[in-house]
Amino acid sequence: MECGCLQSQFGNTILLNSERRISPKFDLLKCNTQQGLSLIDSLKHSSSRLAIQLKFGSPSSHLIQFRSLVIRCNHPQNADFPRYYSRKEKKPFPIPIVELRRAARERLKNSKGQQRRPAPPPKKGLVVQRLIPVAYRVLNARVTLINNLKKLLKVVPLHACKWCDEIHIGNVGHPFKSCRGSGTSIRKGLHEWGDAAVEDVLVPVEAYHLYDRLGKRIRHEERFSIPRIPAVVELCVQAGVDLPEYPTKRRRKPIIRIGKSEFIDADESELPDPDPDAPKPSILAEIPDTEILPPCSEEETALFAEETLQAWEEMRGGATRLMKMYPVRACGYCPEVHVGPSGHKAQNCGAHKHQQRNGQHGWQAAVLDDLIPPRYVWHVPDLDKPLQRELRKFYGQAPAVVEICVHAGARVPEQYKPTMRLDVGIPTNAREAEMVV
Repeated sequence: MECGCLQSQFGNTILLNSERRISPKFDLLKCNTQQGLSLIDSLKHSSSRLAIQLKFGSPSSHLIQFRSLVIRCNHPQNADFPRYYSRKEKKPFPIPIVELRRAARERLKNSKGQQRRPAPPPKKGLVVQRLIPVAYRVLNARVTLINNLKKLLKVVPLHACKWCDEIHIGNVGHPFKSCRGSGTSIRKGLHEWGDAAVEDVLVPVEAYHLYDRLGKRIRHEERFSIPRIPAVVELCVQAGVDLPEYPTKRRRKPIIRIGKSEFIDADESELPDPDPDAPKPSILAEIPDTEILPPCSEEETALFAEETLQAWEEMRGGATRLMKMYPVRACGYCPEVHVGPSGHKAQNCGAHKHQQRNGQHGWQAAVLDDLIPPRYVWHVPDLDKPLQRELRKFYGQAPAVVEICVHAGARVPEQYKPTMRLDVGIPTNAREAEMVV
């Protein structure tokens, strides 16, 4: 990248993208901002940190100074797609084991001679009061998201492969040979597209409902007697949402520990009975499929799209806050999720080499994508023009919810622009793509 346009003859310092700006009188030299720019150069400078070496000189002195300038960008131009993990691979830990051990040693070293910090309310059997409104908002955002997606799918075309879990948004399916389902060798990796539903966009992730989150772990013999509900709903219930169909134990006093894994409940007889008529936040209900009506106009479709994006971000943001206080576990081998301090003992893991583990899950700390999978799809610039197989490397990807809302008229959120590759020019044909350097 040429930096001739940043050279100064009469000034000493020039700062870019900083709070302090010194703009002395300087004369710009001839600069060619397009010199040497190509696809490779754009990818080099698409990172979030770019270092430039500037050359400063003074006409009255023969001394030349070299200074480095660092330009930072929170949203890079392009970003890599999320990595695909096969069924034979174990998911990585959110924090590497080496860093966890190092942090544990530091905590042990710093805690010597100091008073032990009190345990958080969930470990005492209590509910964090300040997170109860957040749990209600997450639950309502999930219902709003489902209802709006049912309406948007009436006007936005969506296709799902009949043999694998891949979906595509467009008038026709994409031609890429990426099918990993049954009989893929016969079809040479091509997808067989069919109709899709909301469950293909929002992947249903279920978890066991716990009446007492501090109770004993679920045994293998109890796996059919305990109900399973959506994991996000179970997280909201444990965070303070009261649902009559899913009762849960609410303590008003912290538990009394009598051992490492044994405790007794405190006496609450002297406390007044809770008021059953106390006002509670309202909970939205899902609209049946028979009552779903498509939007009447493009303006109404755009409003639904914006509301859907807001519900998507609110659900993911609120779930992130809840997961910091209420632990969620995920299996490192299969999509199983458990909301609670420790995973269950049901031996129903059917992932690769599950016989060596006797069907037991490999529990680890869950991340947000384990609880709410984003389901990335190919970004289609124009629904009327199908994607071309030869131009696959020029196309971007986005979560299915975001892609649907963008085609329905919503604005593209800033955090999804790097993976959608909106700034990448797409050639018109394969011959033009071969000429790209």
